[in-house]
Amino acid sequence: MTANTQLQPTAGDQPSPSGPKAAARWRSELAAGLSPRNIGAVYVLIVICIVFSIWAPNTFPQGATIKQVLDNNAITALAALALIVPLSARVFDLSFAYVMSLSGVTAAHFVAADNWPVLLALLAGIGAALVIGLVNGFVVVIMRIDSFIGTLATGSLVQAFISFVTNDNSINSERLSGSFSTMSQGSIGGIIYPVFYAVIIAAALWVFMDHTATGRRLYATGFNPNAARLADIRVNKLRFCSLLVSAGLAGFAGVLLASSLAAGSPSAGTSYLLPGFASVFVGATVFKHGRFNAWGTIVAVLMLGTGVVGLGLVSAPLWAIDMFTGVVLIAALSANSFERRNLLRGRGTGSRWLPVRSRTT
Repeated sequence: MTANTQLQPTAGDQPSPSGPKAAARWRSELAAGLSPRNIGAVYVLIVICIVFSIWAPNTFPQGATIKQVLDNNAITALAALALIVPLSARVFDLSFAYVMSLSGVTAAHFVAADNWPVLLALLAGIGAALVIGLVNGFVVVIMRIDSFIGTLATGSLVQAFISFVTNDNSINSERLSGSFSTMSQGSIGGIIYPVFYAVIIAAALWVFMDHTATGRRLYATGFNPNAARLADIRVNKLRFCSLLVSAGLAGFAGVLLASSLAAGSPSAGTSYLLPGFASVFVGATVFKHGRFNAWGTIVAVLMLGTGVVGLGLVSAPLWAIDMFTGVVLIAALSANSFERRNLLRGRGTGSRWLPVRSRTT
């Protein structure tokens, strides 16, 4: 071998891309990241803030409005985050709102009637929720009933059970206004505790869904369950566990809801059914191109919450708030459906699913 041959550069010795090429690539990635297709909900949030700042200049553009949006929507965020794992596995959990009511009533009962410590009452509420998660798993996975119908039926049974036990009367007691209410009414810097709980859970879900093999298997299961089975992914086990996770997080949210009310309301959780699904589906259009994700859900909650608070500040009728939420949900579902069709056709961001599937084999 000659000296000239020995001095030939290897592949690793090749010079890095030149400055102009690297800058062009960086600009291209930045433009893609800031594209309305990627963070459209962020731009909608900005537009909402501008509209209400003009519409209500004396009340909306205030620091108090930010605190109001965060405080008013912390429980909504927790409820929506409970849906991310099952929906990622293509499983609907319509019982989560009823589970919130059940866990709240359970925790409030043990505090009011038996003077249980707050931690034990919290665990009892979550435990009751996990029992419903097991029932949902049996109905959906073992009995193979469609998750939409099965969890809706389970939720109806849960609501009937709550009404039977409480006679549709709220659980009220002075004991609920002590440390139990502080669990969600306490604040740091004027921001109530549930806001921080929501951020912590969102971060944990982000790590789990995006940086673990199980999270990637969940996405692969939701995208194409038949292909996931061929890749030796235990689809049924993942779906069963996803319903348990959903119930556990919904139970935690329900106890915090009861804490914020300082009462155990038999129907407190049902009002979160539409906002929860609206937030998680809108969040699926942010950051991840058709995939349910935690930070997108948080952005969606803030967007919807800002719109609701703004409508309240301008004294809009109650039907306007429901209409706003419904329109946003329809728009998000349409965008999500369009994105999923593109993925299935192998266009757009469909190639991003290929590493997910290959890493789970």
